[in-house]
Amino acid sequence: MTTLAYTLSDSRVMLRRNLKHQLRYPSMTLMLVGMPIVLLLLFVYVFGGQLGAGLGAHEGRRAYLDFVVPGLFLVTVAAAVQGTSIMVAMDMTGGIIDRFRTMAIARVSVLTGHVLGSLIQTLAALAVLVGVAFGLGFRTAAGPVAWLAAIGMLALFAFALIWLAVALGLAAKSVETASNTPMVLFLLVFLSSAFVRARSMPEGLRQFAGYQPFSPMVDTTRGLLTGGGVGNQAVVAVAWSIGIAVVSYVWATRLYNGRRAADPS
Repeated sequence: MTTLAYTLSDSRVMLRRNLKHQLRYPSMTLMLVGMPIVLLLLFVYVFGGQLGAGLGAHEGRRAYLDFVVPGLFLVTVAAAVQGTSIMVAMDMTGGIIDRFRTMAIARVSVLTGHVLGSLIQTLAALAVLVGVAFGLGFRTAAGPVAWLAAIGMLALFAFALIWLAVALGLAAKSVETASNTPMVLFLLVFLSSAFVRARSMPEGLRQFAGYQPFSPMVDTTRGLLTGGGVGNQAVVAVAWSIGIAVVSYVWATRLYNGRRAADPS
């Protein structure tokens, strides 16, 4: 077998390991699936009438449902980051990494298993959210090509942020730190165009929202699903995703190759 074949085989084994871990810790999966649904119900049925009126539509709550669903896709992606960071930190502090290093396995496969497992978990959570949104009345004129493009954009962005989560988990000194550090990503979601149009924000906040990664991804996804057009936002979103993925991958692999797991005692 070639080196690539060994790496792929080892990555498949690590992926299976992480999927089994997800089954053993269902609370993280339930939080990942449940939190966006709770926010969907909250924003649509509590704030939706008022926020929808601000969109200039006659059917305020109904219009806001269509507006906010793409933003909640990004909430789901951001939620996956915390769980990934925690699982990586648990590996680093639990001693299992030392055992892996004594085995004849590709080092990158340990990290790849975390990334692929979290990506599958995130896509499954997005599918559940789509189903709930349609059940509440979400409607879109997007065809199969637009849906595939939106899913591809979300998967690319999730892939990038999950690599960032892996790096944050490796850099954390404890599991508690790993659970808190990714919370800044939730703040970025709320300071983007996920829940309100950026042009309705004060000047300084509007500029901040325009130059952070979540806004172009939300605007691109929303444009694809509502037919409102994406302009150059798709290019910006892809550039952010690739940049975050590359930097996070380099950071994560350097941390993993240069750091020993902490003594659990």
